[in-house]
Parts: sequence; C-alpha cells; structure tokens
Amino acid sequence: MIARISLYFVFFLLFLLCFSISTSVVAEDKVSLFFKNLTTITANFEQIVENAQLSSTEKASGKLWIERPGKFRWDYSAPYEQQIVSDGEKIWIFDKDLEQVTVRPVGLSMGNTPAVLLSGAKPVTDTFIVNEIGEFANLHWVELSPKDPEASFTVIRLGFDGLMLSEMLLEDNLGQKTRLHFLGLKRNNKIAPEKFVFTPPPGVDVFETTE
Repeated sequence: MIARISLYFVFFLLFLLCFSISTSVVAEDKVSLFFKNLTTITANFEQIVENAQLSSTEKASGKLWIERPGKFRWDYSAPYEQQIVSDGEKIWIFDKDLEQVTVRPVGLSMGNTPAVLLSGAKPVTDTFIVNEIGEFANLHWVELSPKDPEASFTVIRLGFDGLMLSEMLLEDNLGQKTRLHFLGLKRNNKIAPEKFVFTPPPGVDVFETTE
C-alpha cells in the first residue's frame, strides 16, 4: 500500500510552484517569465516515487489548485482519495479511507520546510544554490541544492517545456526519488473561493493540533 502523502512534500511542491528563482541568466529567464504576474495555478498531476534501491515504485495522481499567496487544494484521486486544503491560515488533511481529518495552523505545519518562503520574505537564493543543467528529454532543467545541511532533501530539479513548468524531481536524504509530471497546467484561471474551504464530512474523526 502506498504510504500516506507527506505533508512536507506537498508544501515543498507548493513552494516550487509559487515562487520565481534568481539564478543564471537562462534559468532566470525561463522561471521569471513563467511566474511573472502569476496569481493562480491549476493542473492535473501524476506522481511516481521510487525507493533508493529502485525495488519499489509507487504511483498516485490527482489535481491541484493554487491561489497565491498561501491558498491551495491538493486532491489525490488514485490509488486512494486524500485532500489537503489550506485557506491561508489552517490546513485540513482528509483521509477518506481512514475517515479522519487533521487540522493544523499553516505556520506551524510548514515548520522549517521550503514552504516558509510562501510569505516571500526571503529570496530563493538565500535558501538554495541554483544551477543551470540544460536540455534533457526535451525539457530545460534547473537544479536547486539546499544550503541548509540539515535539509531533508539533497536536490530538486525543475523541468520546463518552453515557458511552462512540466516536471519536478526530488531526491531526499534516504535516496528516495519523487517525480511529478504536470498535465494541462493553466495559469491565472479564476478559482472559486469555496475550493479553499474545507468542511469535514459527517461522522469523520477530527483532530486539531497546534504542533
């Protein structure tokens, strides 16, 4: 059975989708043009996770909605249903199979992950060393290496198709690799406000934490 989606990983993805990157001229052009005047993102996604030995592959898929700054909805539809919703102040994590909802404050939930940059207080280059990789598999790639030696991941790679973000690769300190492929990504489409409002279904257990 696929492990439940990591809250850290979702925040990490949202951070990457919501911020421009200051780096070499080519990489900066690619990213800055994509993120220029960006207010919302919608996309379908496919996710593949491989362990360090490449002996186990996990697949998931779903749809995401993002409204800058700080609002998001991450719906996993296969192989199981899970929702992660933020209204900018609280985050609701709903696991349909477990009939359980966990509620956390946004700031405490983000902790020391890259998602703290959702506030825009720090330039990305304060946290990452950014390098140009070049062309591979018909995408233009940029690599980010965390400056913090205690970070839980070792490298992040972003793949652009023209001016659109197409793929993202993440490798953590345990050697696990996660690939996200975005399908039908659209920018600045109007998103209904209720997308970022979560009401627990009747009968589910709700756990609210401040940690």
